[in-house]
Amino acid sequence: MSGAAVVLFNLGGPDSLEAVRPFLRNLFGDPAIVPAPRPVRWLLARGIAARRAATARGIYRRIGGASPIRALTEAQAASVERALADIGEARAFVAMRYWRPTIRDAARAVAAMRPDRIALLPLYPHFSTATTGSSFAEWRRAAAAEGLRAPAVSVCCYPDDPGYAAAQAAPIRAARAALPPGARWRLLFSAHGLPKRIAARGDPYRWQIERSAAAIAAALPWPGLDWRVCYQSRVGPLAWIGPSIDEELDRAGAEGRAVIVAPISFVSEHSETLVELDIEYRAYAARCGVPHYARVPAAGTNRAFIAALAERVRAALRAPAGAFVCGGREPCPARFGACPLRAAAPGASP
Repeated sequence: MSGAAVVLFNLGGPDSLEAVRPFLRNLFGDPAIVPAPRPVRWLLARGIAARRAATARGIYRRIGGASPIRALTEAQAASVERALADIGEARAFVAMRYWRPTIRDAARAVAAMRPDRIALLPLYPHFSTATTGSSFAEWRRAAAAEGLRAPAVSVCCYPDDPGYAAAQAAPIRAARAALPPGARWRLLFSAHGLPKRIAARGDPYRWQIERSAAAIAAALPWPGLDWRVCYQSRVGPLAWIGPSIDEELDRAGAEGRAVIVAPISFVSEHSETLVELDIEYRAYAARCGVPHYARVPAAGTNRAFIAALAERVRAALRAPAGAFVCGGREPCPARFGACPLRAAAPGASP
């Protein structure tokens, strides 16, 4: 055995129009997304995928017929690997939750490496049972199936890591400089939505999103900055946390304010940024009377962001086997029982 394996988890996305329907079937077949008994869940997943496939294909046609998320995540993995050159052999592996390379594919590749230690690194800065929690659960199943015995440590989140905040703040400064002189403007931190039923089960996602927004705003050079958190990507009839980005664009238009939109829960460009934010919400903002709309890029391979990820890995590799390593400045309050650290130590103080 030799070296450390670093597994980077991401959502994944269809790599062709033909892959859209099976991708959706995998997504809605996840018990973290559709909490129903397995036979019922898979029937529902097939039905939902069939209904939504045509609309989803239309979305991916607008960005070339496929999601760019695999190539972008592989670039992040390569950057993290280079940033860890100081610790000896460290190999990075990409693990997509709902498409290829799958988490099982990654576990198989890690098993072939036979590492001394494994760091599990989600490309979700904020912990949710529907994203990081689901990926970690699938990793445990895949690792057991592949006979992986190397000790593993999980990075659960890093919502207000200074490097992550710096990576998000830099393009906001550039977008502000490009606004028309004298523009009255507002910064909207947009995050992927979460059904209220998941939030009600002690999921810390919303609290961590708010921590991120505050940390990024503090890294910007404008005292009294006008900023708000909002949520996008709602689907289905469930009640979702808010306010929605629609509501905030309505408000900005009524007040005659320009907006800069920063997608803080997305660290890679994909359909939610390239189509929802860049095309659909840009058009919506124009209809609402927003005088200027700008969207800043996701963190990607920003140097500060990659350095932050590498430091999270170093911390994980120093931790005891089986531990969860939090990259936040403060632990989640005790009311968030779905937080992995809280689940491991329910008596911990907030």
